[in-house]
Amino acid sequence: MDLTVKQPFPGLPRKMPIGIQSFEKLRREGFVYVDKTALVYRLANTPTPYFLSRPRRFGKSLLLSTLEAYFLGKRDLFRGLAIEQLETEWAPHAVIHLDLNAERYDSYDSLVKMLEYQLSEWEERYGSSGKGNSYSTRFMEVIKAAYARTGRGVVVLIDEYDKPLLRSFDNPDLQKDFRETLTAFYTVLKSADPWLRFVFITGVTKFAQMGIFSNLNQLNDISFDADYAMLCGLTREEIEATFAPELQLLGETNGQARAATLARLTRLYDGYHFSRGHLPGVFNPFSVLSVMAKRQYDNYWFSTGTPTFLADMLRETDYDLRVLDGVQVPAAMLTDDRADRRNPVPMIYQSGYLTVKDYDERFQEYTLGYPNDEVRYGFLNFITPFYTPIPQTETTFYIGKFIRELESGDVDAFLTRMRAFFADIPYELNDRTERHYQVIFYLIFKLMGQFSEAEVHSARGRADAVVKTADTVYVFEFKLGGTAEEALAQIDDRGYLIPYTAAGRRIVKVGVGFSATERNIDRWIVAEG
Repeated sequence: MDLTVKQPFPGLPRKMPIGIQSFEKLRREGFVYVDKTALVYRLANTPTPYFLSRPRRFGKSLLLSTLEAYFLGKRDLFRGLAIEQLETEWAPHAVIHLDLNAERYDSYDSLVKMLEYQLSEWEERYGSSGKGNSYSTRFMEVIKAAYARTGRGVVVLIDEYDKPLLRSFDNPDLQKDFRETLTAFYTVLKSADPWLRFVFITGVTKFAQMGIFSNLNQLNDISFDADYAMLCGLTREEIEATFAPELQLLGETNGQARAATLARLTRLYDGYHFSRGHLPGVFNPFSVLSVMAKRQYDNYWFSTGTPTFLADMLRETDYDLRVLDGVQVPAAMLTDDRADRRNPVPMIYQSGYLTVKDYDERFQEYTLGYPNDEVRYGFLNFITPFYTPIPQTETTFYIGKFIRELESGDVDAFLTRMRAFFADIPYELNDRTERHYQVIFYLIFKLMGQFSEAEVHSARGRADAVVKTADTVYVFEFKLGGTAEEALAQIDDRGYLIPYTAAGRRIVKVGVGFSATERNIDRWIVAEG
């Protein structure tokens, strides 16, 4: 059987496996495949029970499907791939594949139905008769029966083990019921070790308090392992080698040379790091496949799931958004921390909205940040209505207005609009701390970076915000509870203009007073630099 990917119609793009989670379907129906099978072989032949955390739509399900095909001995699906040169036996094993993706998990009954369906299917396949017993007992009986049927160790693959827990994050009672049932079910795998050949569990998060990681203490968590940092996601090298025709079409459609096309792909979709080592970044696979298929740039991954519960956590904790991009956290917080609504950073990281930017070996501390522009501006656009009166659908419209006013040199119109913006904050939201208003300034200027060079600072020794248009650099200083004169004087006294004097552009300094009593911009002064 020839599984070489061909173009079904000359001149048209090849088939991109967007949303395809079945390795067999992908290979038999001629979808493009980025060969990860050398890593699959390495995993499969070091039979430690594994756990892997990755964000949603990062290829976890396809990885498990590839492992399933390998352990079922479906050699024909791997023709032409790296593993074909590595594997010699292709001995079939019994595979128990639990996929928790399909249900909404809005009630305990939904989990019960899922487990009942899966157990009944396995019992029929392997001749086990555990009905009437607990789910954990039935699971153990299935494993033993599968081992007896084949005479080989059983392979267990669990996809998105934490899906019910994520769905019930805002319902502690329901989450407790899910946790107790799933902990008992999963921890069967420790007692079943004599009958197992291979175990691989995936999820988005690592719920320390669920019990799986204390009871299954033999699990090898490879989420931060340098050897497997490229297991899910795409490297630049893989993109250039696998998608050469699509890169050319993408460039031609958007009027870009190859170098510019790769630079834009990198800015939008690259930047994920899943280890402490200084390894190349990983591109978001869903967005890359989508842009190759549609030949237009968009926020593909971000638009497939809105992080509402993360936004709620940020708002409930009054988290300072200004420190989120560049936040420093102890390593243990990302690997051992409990899911905690009072500490949103680990959940934001594990969900894919932050990634590793640096690691301090001496102090065992990670620096986190947004991986790329798709996530940065997608997240900030989404979060803005939680802090401001701007509706979700109008964020880009408002920011575009701000940009156009500065591009035309109309600073007065820009600040008048900003004043109206603060005036629209509902009365019940007005009882806020000074930091809340600083966060609003931050969001406005940060979002302007989608359309113009914009910097927003919170460090001492730098202006509050800088916006660069084609011919002008605007340097802003805001004084909360102070005067416009004080703000303007600070720009001069602290040398805020110095970094921009060599830019060859007109420099405009803007001092703005913000009234603590009126909770709005009071007055401003605009002067040439």
